Amino acid sequence: MATTTAVATRTDQQIQKDVLNEFRWEPRIQPNEIGVAVKDGVVTLTGWIDSYTKRWAAEEAAHRVRGVKAVANDIEVRLPSSAERTDADIAAAAVGALAWDAFVPIEKLDVTVSKGWVTLMGEVEWQFQKEDAERVVRRLSGVRGVTHLITVKPRLSPSELKEKIEQALIRTAETDAQRITVDVQGSKVILKGAVRSLAEREAAERAAWSAPGVTSVENRIIISYAD
Repeated sequence: MATTTAVATRTDQQIQKDVLNEFRWEPRIQPNEIGVAVKDGVVTLTGWIDSYTKRWAAEEAAHRVRGVKAVANDIEVRLPSSAERTDADIAAAAVGALAWDAFVPIEKLDVTVSKGWVTLMGEVEWQFQKEDAERVVRRLSGVRGVTHLITVKPRLSPSELKEKIEQALIRTAETDAQRITVDVQGSKVILKGAVRSLAEREAAERAAWSAPGVTSVENRIIISYAD
């Protein structure tokens, strides 16, 4: 027998309260440093903090709250004098950090720094390499912000990519590959089918993301407990 669960709409006041509580749960930031306003589910963050890592952590924390539709991050990074570094120093530190990270192909990237703001450009083969490059740079002392223009460029054709993902699903013990269909549109993967658990649905999505050149995954798999 199917059951329908009503999802109550959350008020802006409830969302604001939960965002502030999420900040208290996040060890990287101080809630009293950041202002939170919510209108129609859109969260606006204001104030100033002393590192880009904190700014990013606040944005990430706000996105975790149920009911948040979007986040406008207007937090300003004001570095203390002890953390000020020249653009040349930051650029050298960024190149060094990327070179030391085994997962980031530094030879395929361009790094530009202007007034403490780092711009990353280039092409990589894997989505995790793109994410890793930003993660490495945003932690550096003196960085005020990061513009992430790295693109994921697939080397495989859509048919080859589809085959790679289907093979990965077969190898994954957590999934029943026969119950899942894979559709590839350029570098976007669409998963369909019915599985028996949330863990199986998530495992299928991880398998899709693991393929080279994938830039987005749309998971339409449903969970069916009937069989």
